This record gives sequence, C-alpha cells and structure tokens, in this order.
Amino acid sequence: MDEKHALAALGALAQETRVGLYRLLVAAGAEGLSAGVIAERLGVIPSSLSFHLTHLTHSGLVTQRRSGRQMIYAADLSVMSDLMDHLAASYVRPGIEE
Repeated sequence: MDEKHALAALGALAQETRVGLYRLLVAAGAEGLSAGVIAERLGVIPSSLSFHLTHLTHSGLVTQRRSGRQMIYAADLSVMSDLMDHLAASYVRPGIEE
C-alpha cells in the first residue's frame, strides 16, 4: 500500500460514524449488509449514510455490489490488513542514521 492510499483509508476512518459503520460491516462478514439495514442498525438517516459510505468505498475499505434493487456493502479486510502492514513497516528517513 502506498502512502496516499494509506492516508485515504485513515482519513475515511477518522470519524465516529464511519468507524461504527466499518465495525458493523466487519461483523457482518463477506455477506455484507444493505444500506437500509445499515441505516436502521446505526440510526443514521439515508443521506448521511450515503455520505459516509462514499468515503469508505473511495478509500477501498468497503466494497459495494448490487443485489436486485439493493446495494450491498461489505468490509474489505484485505485493505485493512494492507493498511496495518503499512503502518507497522519500519521506516528510516533519508539522512537519519539508526
């Protein structure tokens, strides 16, 4: 994962509703949840939910797929794994000796 993608993912999670939304989708597993179910469980109005889902999908942390007339959202755990690896990687700044 490059730095730009990592910052986008971290930025997407830097909000209380989006963290709760991501946790809900992790718990739902690969099946994911429809936007209506997510809104109901989180108590978020649809327009606000759409805003938060957009941030998470653009960052790659959440995927979306169509099932009939519904959009189904799921957490992409491989992206979170890549983010954790990126954050845990050792980094040596140029010109600084260890």
